[in-house]
Amino acid sequence: MGFQTEFNSVCKFKSEQELYELFEYGRGAMLKSGFRVYPTGQKVIAYSPANQAVAIVKITASIAEINFHGQEVTKVEIELVRKLTEQESAVQTALAHEMFFGEQEA
Repeated sequence: MGFQTEFNSVCKFKSEQELYELFEYGRGAMLKSGFRVYPTGQKVIAYSPANQAVAIVKITASIAEINFHGQEVTKVEIELVRKLTEQESAVQTALAHEMFFGEQEA
């Protein structure tokens, strides 16, 4: 049992439903496997499941627990600061592919 820290400025959604709820209600949550520590109060770039930069969000809570199935999980609660413009999204997506997600195809 150990905690993995998330110090980079990336918040990647694994579910389209979680992303939809963020945009629909201005708040949302992501469920991540394992115990993780997210920097509460920090603004980060949110990415879609397809690794597309979509918004700036603020992390409001990071709750690590063992669920009913005995799995270590972390719930990350976030609020929408704003959606990215098309140009901002393109730049952030390209940078993230190079830094976090792998080389971008030319």
